[in-house]
Amino acid sequence: MVETTIKAGARAVCTENHKIWIDLDNSPHVPFFLPIIHELKRRRYDLLLTSRDNAQVLELLQCHDIICKTFGRHYGKNRLFKVLGLGGRALQLAPLVLKEKHDLALSHGSRSQIVLAWLLRIPNIAISDYEHAKLRMAGIGPRWLMVPEVISDATVQVDRDHILKYPGIKEDVYVPRFRPEPGIREKLGISESHLMVTIRPPASDAHYHNPRSDELFRCVVEFLKEVDIVRMVLLPRSKRQDASMRQLWPELISSGKIRIPEHVVNGLNLIWFSDLVISGGGTMNREAAALGVPVYSIFCGKLGAVDRYLAAGGRLVLLENPHDVRTIRLARRELPPDPQRAEQRALSSIVEHVVATVESACH
Repeated sequence: MVETTIKAGARAVCTENHKIWIDLDNSPHVPFFLPIIHELKRRRYDLLLTSRDNAQVLELLQCHDIICKTFGRHYGKNRLFKVLGLGGRALQLAPLVLKEKHDLALSHGSRSQIVLAWLLRIPNIAISDYEHAKLRMAGIGPRWLMVPEVISDATVQVDRDHILKYPGIKEDVYVPRFRPEPGIREKLGISESHLMVTIRPPASDAHYHNPRSDELFRCVVEFLKEVDIVRMVLLPRSKRQDASMRQLWPELISSGKIRIPEHVVNGLNLIWFSDLVISGGGTMNREAAALGVPVYSIFCGKLGAVDRYLAAGGRLVLLENPHDVRTIRLARRELPPDPQRAEQRALSSIVEHVVATVESACH
């Protein structure tokens, strides 16, 4: 167990001593939970935050001055190692969670938390925005599942009376808090005369990964490298993926055609100042859609309801084969004076569901 020592406290005094355990086990969970944590602290709930050393989780926690106890890491794509890692992390978490005696466990699909909460009989809510994610293992699953309204009840893995819904998409929870910070192009060495294309490779270690996404990713890079005014900002998901990208395209990286940031960057800020975004995963695609930035998906797994909803509304373009890559529209984006601002309904709905559930569990 590693404790990340940060400046601001993450615990709040609750007059009724209701305790909520929040587990952050992947990079997108950090910005997503920040406004939720803020609102729960404002309502004086006692919070315990735990995390996993996975992708950019720890760097993001440090950037946002969040105190978090860190357990476990990512154990790769091998199914056996995944299962062993999940169980091992649950065992590492157990002493702390037993000591704290929580009233509710909350995560965005943390399997270790789901298993441990089930074993310790802690009421738990798993939030998910992809109905094909496997959250039930050997009959063990979340007690409540919270999903966007666009996801059908018939596709989720809990009884219908244990399904909670929120409006919009998960990115609507935190994107409204975003304020642009100019200067990202200068930091990356990309001039205003260039087209800045931000690219996120597929999640190659995920259980839902389809190798066709890797083929599309390579086609995208090979297509863009031929366009003189394009500069690619590549965001690997892990150190292993970073090393693989550097082996694949050393000349493009050394020439500056591809830029790989040395440290974690503000993803929303990078997206906002990009001319377009191409990603093999859901979160960056949906963040771009929420900001109104042109975005193309190279995800080839089972398409989720949220992506279908965004594609149907023209907010996301799905690339399905190498031929489609040639249809990417390369044009300078006229930067609006301010990002689109979604209503705060998603955040308020999620928080109200959490509060109602914990209060019900405590009475």
